[in-house]
Parts: sequence; C-alpha cells; structure tokens
Amino acid sequence: MTTQLSSPTANGPAPKPPGRSPRALWHLGVNAIVVAWLALFAVVGSAHHFLPHASWLLVHTLLLGAVTNAVVIWSGHFAASVLRLPEANRGAPAALRLVTLNAGAVAVIGGMYTGRWPVVLAGASLVAGAVTAHAGWLVRLLRRALPGRFSMTVRYYIAAAALLPVGAALGVVMARGDLGGDLPERLLLAHEMINLLGWVGLTVAGTLITLWPTMLRTRVADGAERAGRRALPVLLAGLGAAVAAALFGPPPLAAPGVVVYAAGLVIAGVPWVREARAKAPRSFAAWSVAAGSLWLAGSLLVLAGILLSTTSWITVGERTSMLTAPLAAGWIAQVLLGALSFLVPVVLGGGPTAVRAATAGLERAWPARLTITNAALLLCVLPVPSVVRVVCSVLLLVMLLYFLVLLLLTVVRGIRNRRKETPGPVSPEVPAPAYRVLGGVALGLAVVMLAVAGGGAADVRSLPILERSAATSADGGEVTPTGRTTTVEVTVRNMRFSPATVEVPAGDRLVIELHNTGTDTHDLVLETGARTDRIAPGKRATLDAGVIGRDLDGWCSVVGHRQMGMVFGVTATGDTGGAASAGSGESAGNERSGERESAHDHGGTASEGTGESAADAFDPMAEPADGFTARDARLPHVTEGSGPRVHKRTLTVRESEAEVAPGVRQTLWTFGGTAPGPVLRGRVGDTFEITLVNDGTIGHSVDFHAGALAPDRPMRTIQPGESLTYRFKATRSGVWMYHCSTMPMSLHIANGMFGAVVIDPPDLPRVDHEYLLVQSEFYLGEQNGTADPAKVNAKEPDMVAFNGYANQYDHDPLTARTGERVRIWVLTAGPNVAGAFHVVGGQFDTVFREGAYDLRPGGAERGGAQVLDLAPASGGFVELTLPEAGNYPFVTHIMSDAERGAHGVLRVR
Repeated sequence: MTTQLSSPTANGPAPKPPGRSPRALWHLGVNAIVVAWLALFAVVGSAHHFLPHASWLLVHTLLLGAVTNAVVIWSGHFAASVLRLPEANRGAPAALRLVTLNAGAVAVIGGMYTGRWPVVLAGASLVAGAVTAHAGWLVRLLRRALPGRFSMTVRYYIAAAALLPVGAALGVVMARGDLGGDLPERLLLAHEMINLLGWVGLTVAGTLITLWPTMLRTRVADGAERAGRRALPVLLAGLGAAVAAALFGPPPLAAPGVVVYAAGLVIAGVPWVREARAKAPRSFAAWSVAAGSLWLAGSLLVLAGILLSTTSWITVGERTSMLTAPLAAGWIAQVLLGALSFLVPVVLGGGPTAVRAATAGLERAWPARLTITNAALLLCVLPVPSVVRVVCSVLLLVMLLYFLVLLLLTVVRGIRNRRKETPGPVSPEVPAPAYRVLGGVALGLAVVMLAVAGGGAADVRSLPILERSAATSADGGEVTPTGRTTTVEVTVRNMRFSPATVEVPAGDRLVIELHNTGTDTHDLVLETGARTDRIAPGKRATLDAGVIGRDLDGWCSVVGHRQMGMVFGVTATGDTGGAASAGSGESAGNERSGERESAHDHGGTASEGTGESAADAFDPMAEPADGFTARDARLPHVTEGSGPRVHKRTLTVRESEAEVAPGVRQTLWTFGGTAPGPVLRGRVGDTFEITLVNDGTIGHSVDFHAGALAPDRPMRTIQPGESLTYRFKATRSGVWMYHCSTMPMSLHIANGMFGAVVIDPPDLPRVDHEYLLVQSEFYLGEQNGTADPAKVNAKEPDMVAFNGYANQYDHDPLTARTGERVRIWVLTAGPNVAGAFHVVGGQFDTVFREGAYDLRPGGAERGGAQVLDLAPASGGFVELTLPEAGNYPFVTHIMSDAERGAHGVLRVR
C-alpha cells in the first residue's frame, strides 16, 4: 500500500467541493518563500559578473535560502502525514520558525557582504535556533503519535536537524577568519559535508522512503522501512567519521567515511530500485529526482578519489571546488524542483482532475528540459572552452526561469479554476508516448549542441590569410606529393617547443602531435594558417600541416609567448624548387614573419586592433571630452574597530576596452574591469581572502606582495572559467603591489594587470586628505588592441600615467585647502620604469618608503624632502601642507616620463 500523502490516484478519495482549504493556503504561502529564494538565485546567476563573492552568494541563496526553507516546510508536512497528524505542521509556532529562519539567512548573507562578523554570528544563531526548534517539534510530534510504519522518516528529519547547528557553527568560525595553515580547508570541507550530506542528504533519504513510490504511483517495496532503519546509523557513522577526519586527520583518513556514507545510501536505495523496476519513472518529478541521485553518487565517488589521492588539505580544497555545481545544481536543485513539481499540484488540491491538470502544466516539455539541464551541467564540469561553459550556464539559468514561470502560471491557474469550477470526472492517467519522450530528449540534445556550436563559433580566433600553401615550393611551383606521411612529436616545455625545428622530406604530408607539458595554455600556429586549438597543461592536440614543399615558420599565438621564444620551424629537405625561405632565417621569411607578428600577438583577446597605431594617436597636450572625470584617487578609509579583520573580495579577470588618453584606446586585461585594479586596504594583522575568477580568454594569475607564502599553488595560472582563493595575512605595513604573474609577466603587467594593497603602519595619524597614485607605463599597440610585446621587451614606453590615464589629474585635479595636511601614497607598478614623485612648489615633511620612515617632523635637522624615488614594484607615502592657494603640479621627476603623461595637479583653495 502507498502511504497517505494526500496525493490522489485513480482510486483515491472522492473530490472535495471547490474552495481553498486552510492547508492549501498555508502551503501556498510558505512555498512562496522557497520560490522567492529561487528567483533571487536566478537574479544572482544573471548578474554574477557584477557581484562580489558571486559563487558564495549563488550557493547560499540556493542552499541556505531555498533548500533550507523547503526542508523545514516539507519535512514538517511529511512528518505530520506519516504520523497521521495532518494539521500539526501549521500555525503560529511554525510560522515563527520560518520567520526566524529567513531573518537569520538574510543576516548571514548581509553580514558576509558587509564584512560584519557579529551580524553573521547573529544570523547563524537565528538559523540554528529555528532549525533546533523544528527538531524539538519533530521529537514532540513523534512522542505524541501512535506507532506507525513509516515513523522512521521522522527520525531521519530529527537527525538532519540536529546536524545543521553544527554546520552553522563551523561556518561562523570560517567567517571570523584569521585561520592559519590548512584549517580553512578542513573547516570548509567539514561544513560542507555536515550541511550537504547531513542536513540535506538525510532529509532527502528519509523523504524518498515514501515519496519515491508515491511519485511512481506504485506500492512501497517490501522491506523499505527495514532498509531505512538499517541505513540511518550507517549514514551517521560514515558522516561522523568523514567529518572527524577532516577536522583532525589527513585526507585519506576521511575517504572511508565517505565510502561508508555511500554504503548507507545503497542500503536505503535498494528498495527504491525495486520500486522503479516495478513501475518505471514516467514523469518529470521522478526523472528529476533520479537524475539528481545519480549526480550525488558520482560526486561521492569523485570526493572519495580526491581524498585518497593527496595528503594536502589545501589541495583537497582546490579540487573539491569542482563538486560545487554537481552537488548544488545536479543533485540538490534537481531533487528540489522534482519534488516541487509533484507536491505543489497536490497541495493546490481541487480533486484528481485538477491535480493532474496542474501536474501537466508543470511537466510541459519535460524530456527536453531534463535533457538540456543534465547535458549542459555535464559540459560545465568538463574541461571545455570558457565560452561553451558560459553558454551552458545560461541554459541552466533559462531552465530554472522556465520552471519558475510554469510554477507561477500553474498556481494562478489552479486558484482561478478553484474559484470558478466544480471538479469534473476523474480522467485516467495517460503517460506520454515513448516517441514524444524520445523526441523531447533529441530536442534537448539538439539545443545543447547548437549552444555549444554557437559558443565555439564565438570563440574562433582569426586566422592568417594564406599567401601560399605548404604544398608550394620555395619558388612558387607545386611540389610533387610523395604519398608518405611524416609524424613528429613536439612537446611544450618551459615556454619552448621541443624540438624547435623538424626536418620533413619535400612532398611528404606532415602531422605534428603536440603535447603540452608546461604550466600554461599553448597552441601551435604555422604561417600557412594550419593550427591546433588552445590546449591546457597536460593535454594533447594534432596539427595536420598538409604536404610540405618549403620551409615554414610556426609559433604559439598566445599573446606574448612568441616574443618569449615560443617559435617553431619546419625545414623541407630534398628538392624544394629553390632556396630555403622562412625556416632558414633568410630575409624573405623574416619579413613574412614580421608582417604577421601583430596579428598573432593579440590572439585570444576580446578585441582585435584596428590596424591604426594607438601611439600615433597619443598627444600629451590633447584635451579629453567634455564631462571627463578622472579616476577617484581618494584612498578608502580603514574600517573602524579593534582587532584584526578579514577582508573578502572577488577579483574577476576581464578584458576591457578603455580610453587611456584622449583618443587612445586599448584592450586591457584587468582585475575587476579597471587598471589599476581595485584598491585593498587594511591594518597589520588583517587577513585577506581574495577569490580570483578568470573571465578572460587566456590564463592569468595573481601575486600579492602584501603576503608571505609559498607561491606554488596560490600564484598558479588558472585557465578561463576557473577560479582560486588566495588567502594571506598582512604582517608588515606598506603599499604593496599585486599583479598577474603569468608569463610573460612584463606584458601582463603592461597590459593592465596590477593594483595596490595599502597596509597602514601602526598608529598612523589621521590627515585631512589621503590620495593614492599608481604609476605605470603603456606600450601602445594598435587602437583597441593590446600592448606591443616588442616595445615591452625593448623597454620603450609610449606613455606613463598615474592611475591608468595620462595627465588625467591635469583635467580633473586633486583638491585640498590651505593649511590642510595631505598624504599621498605612491606605488610604482612598472613593469620597467622607476618613479621619482615630486610636487612642484611643495616640500615633504614626512617620507615613508618601503615599510620605514625616512623623514618625520620634529627632527633636530628640521629637514624636508623633495622627491620620493621608487624602483618598479616599490611604494610609500609623503605628507605635506601647502600654505598658499594655487595649482601645484605633481610629476615623476624623470622628466621625459612626466612629459609622456605622468603629470597632474593638486589644486589648493
């Protein structure tokens, strides 16, 4: 027999007259909270590029918001149903628990975003208190009810609710920060396992004991309750062992706990498999839950493999980030949407006909939707190009929005029909024909394939125009094919091709097997236009160069790599019809190589150059357009408060077209859309947790000079679509540079990837005005193009600027009043040019350089300073008071650089 969950079947209870029951009204109201959180999740997903901590916010709007509310609401409903106390899960106490829960969730998210740990603590306490009260209510309900066949379900809910406060406490500790060693990674994994496998996992397992056969419209399998009883202690034992090992042991010790937990799911799931064999799933609800269960199984298998394969918790933290999407979107979101699509029509009520009509509305085009969701999610977790991953993420978001629209229309239609109609006769349930299901699956796959093809097309890099094919000889004649194929293995090692030159008999077809053993993404391009795709470290690609009749040049087209020596040559041996050309180093080949140099130097950027030189457009005397506003040089204040603080920021790598001088535009690689990147400020003892997200088209990294730690892992290059978290503690004061450390480093810095971290010296006095100027140089390429690598190598800048725009403070000056004290921090970001900061007409009475005071007021010498001289990547500050009103120019006193744009005005009134 099936358990009583108020779900009508063809032989179910007689329909009730129209009208909304209190139970239906209650469920519509409380489930609106779940839908609101899902809508917020969709909004965050749409705007994640513009939000800090977007990944954290996505996870917590889904799990802390939508899922936690759904767990509390529906575990109460199912507990009351299986204990035959259907009215017990409503009323003022239940409403108060939900209000407390949501207030806590909002406080946690708000506290994390504002960096206020006490708010996070208060919010987590409210969440834990609400769930603890829910657990207490479940215990009282269980004691009050008569013994029932499926009361085991309620014990799952109680165990799950008892675990959430523990997970919340670990989250609060992590939010407080100031954690050393690998403790952050240990706490994070324990927090995730308790909340996902405990709070959510136990609730789902307990619910499926009765919900799964009800979804299938079949009987509960014999032994299902017994299997549930045996599984619960196994699940708790496995979870407890895994969490204990995460907190106190090495990673391999946690793997058996994960395996035991998976074994508990197998014990509970054997009856579910028997039920599915008795009556196969035929609805979106059932298939969505089944697909989610498969994602959970795969995630547990991968998690166990990660734990077994390393002894470093930091490595575990980096690798387990790949499981976020499979667990959150693949497992939890699909189970939630499947359950809602089954349960919402039930609670809407109106009789079997109305329930089936509502179900049909929610299951519209379900085979295609389910296929799109799982195929797109699978591509998101595979090593595909970043554009394809973005397109698949958009498909997932569209599927969620489509479900929310269907849900809203179904509820509105159900309420309207309840008001107008009386229930009609019960129509038999007719499953969708097999051809429609298969057609929907085919349609879903076609949509994903078209999206992937469109994403790939959007990422195609321009190819060189072919002057001659490889089958032509050196004098332009056709070479006679031999019919043979020469296959060579070429390996990338340390920014070099090995071998760098290969010999091929003229007339042979050449096939190159390229193996990237380096640490960055590379490709191989031949002057004929034949090329490989960009291949990640550890991957392989094959290049078919065709029939070889002459010498050929080749190179890596990733910007700057060719200038660093990543060149390749093909030498045609035997009778080639004339003298050697490109590969022999003769002038003709060099000229051809030079003609193509600029086209390939910018490969992989968001915008190609126009062909017009940006350097020709630079006029140091040019005026910007009306309404020009300079970058705000005011330094943000340090947040007041005692004790160390944790600063959490997300730096997103973006390729942005920007004006860097009047009429001069470049495509910059940036941290957060600006060059310099966002300013970070704190005190000695503060902890910085920076999440780097690569939304560019080539590999990038970040190096914070303000922290002292081994660079191997945190400063590694990440590929497009990847992210990493960089955590350091500021132990020394100064103005510190951060920059991309991906090779060629000089080019990445020159093209905009730098910024400043200001760590105040202890007891730094307040001043009236505090400014930050970051000096850097520009090596202008084409208009709208990237920096010219040859100029960077030659150390021949076209322009030098403060804060990323030449002479901008001439047109929009810094300001002060007479007698006010002004502090100016200066960082020389380079990559190649030193600075000598000077204020014309001013004298410095304070000089702080590279962590120490060179000059302070009150000395017996009554001395002053005229310049703050700084080598590349060094910084400090000066202080001065200006006694007269007027315009005080500030410059680098390397005067040729001042004349190239490193010039501004401090206007004193």
